Amino acid sequence: MVEQLSLLAGEREVDDTAADIADPCEESGTSVSPMLPPAPLNGLSPSLERKRLQAYLALLVGDVAILLAAFYTVSILYFGTLSNWAMLEGGMISAYVILPLYLTVALYNGTYSRRSLTEWQTSAFRAATALVIAAALVNLLAFFAKSNAEFSRMVFALGLASTAVLMTAMRIAVSRALIRKWGPTSLNKMVLLAGGPKLNLPHALHVNASEHGLEPALDDPRALDRLSKYLRNMDEVIVSCRSEDRAAWAQVLKGSGIHGEVTHQLPHEIGAIGVVHYDAAGVSALKVSSGQLGIRARVAKRLFDATVSGLVLLIAAPLMLAVALLIKLEDGGPVFFVQKRVGRGNRFFAILKFRSMRESDDNGAQSTSLEDDRVTRIGRFIRRTSIDELPQLINVLKGDMSLVGPRPHALGSKAGSKLFWEVDRNYWQRHGLRPGITGLAQVRGHRGATDTETQLSNRLLADLEYMQRWSLWQDIAILAATLRVITHERAF
Repeated sequence: MVEQLSLLAGEREVDDTAADIADPCEESGTSVSPMLPPAPLNGLSPSLERKRLQAYLALLVGDVAILLAAFYTVSILYFGTLSNWAMLEGGMISAYVILPLYLTVALYNGTYSRRSLTEWQTSAFRAATALVIAAALVNLLAFFAKSNAEFSRMVFALGLASTAVLMTAMRIAVSRALIRKWGPTSLNKMVLLAGGPKLNLPHALHVNASEHGLEPALDDPRALDRLSKYLRNMDEVIVSCRSEDRAAWAQVLKGSGIHGEVTHQLPHEIGAIGVVHYDAAGVSALKVSSGQLGIRARVAKRLFDATVSGLVLLIAAPLMLAVALLIKLEDGGPVFFVQKRVGRGNRFFAILKFRSMRESDDNGAQSTSLEDDRVTRIGRFIRRTSIDELPQLINVLKGDMSLVGPRPHALGSKAGSKLFWEVDRNYWQRHGLRPGITGLAQVRGHRGATDTETQLSNRLLADLEYMQRWSLWQDIAILAATLRVITHERAF
């Protein structure tokens, strides 16, 4: 964990990498006060998520090596031979059987979890539990298969005991090394001081909101984009704010895709449960958001996205080259349409599409109509067949988007006469996941221009339902359903 970094008024200890980064408000023409530090594009702290994954993998590989090495060594000592593999193999059969069972139980009981990285007692206990359960299952299977005689009981018992001792020793060493490197937790934690009670937490970043121009401006995407750059790479964020700002901060945190808390004095005064108490500071916080997906789900979704999008890009490469050539030949303009959209955590990103119109609308304020004369001849075809969306596979490979998720909207998109976020205060919650090329709303027919507020509300409800019920199988089902609606009557 990073060392505590105080960013209170009068102290300018922002990450040096932020000095050369331009704020998105400056890019869009909105002036930024020269007194404010530039927003840190890559966050105030390096992400610990990838490092945690590496630590989990190291523990897993270490467990495999220890179990096999322990049983092999015990077999050599017990049978007294290095060359008689047939005899040694008899002692190793139990290791080969117990290993997959151990890993299965360990992956489900939290042996490889955030808490286990820095608390060796927890990690060792869960590993030992997984070993005991796996050993019991092996004996049960051997009993019913009437193959107990094939196992050496002495090798089995000594191998398990040696494995447990060595796994514990490894966890003590790993835990101490990570604590020296990260601190007592494996989390990036931020305290955002926004006018509420002073809250000083050890091993956390402390940021003064007014000092850095951070506010929960639900009617200003650029302000939310600036805030998202500070929240980037954070695992937990605690906002200490005024009572009148709690609802707005809660909405912002719900759309951040991370664990978020908002302080409140009343729960501490009445001793409420289900909230987070910071007794040393005399402050309590109400948990208002959490990461949409666990780390296993995020890894599975990302691997699925990268694999499928890479394969589709290879298969569709000839078609995409032909479309690019036709676009260029029709009017000589650029092949791609690039537009700023709102992505995960309310951060801006540049979406790629094949250009289908003569005139670009950078903010998306003017929706495309049925007889829109801005649409080119090739543009009308690629829009109706959804071919114009294919370059977004590049966005997926870059990590800006996912194959399935809430569709990213342009900043000026309107439902009727209102901007999207003016229609429903829950709009920003849909940005807790990466935006998708397709989504639940699209396969339900909620596509094309939003002429009414009801159309936007229907899309939002579908997006929030998708986020609450996410599973990899649901993504596969939505992709399959998308094939039926690639061509649709509302693709103008």
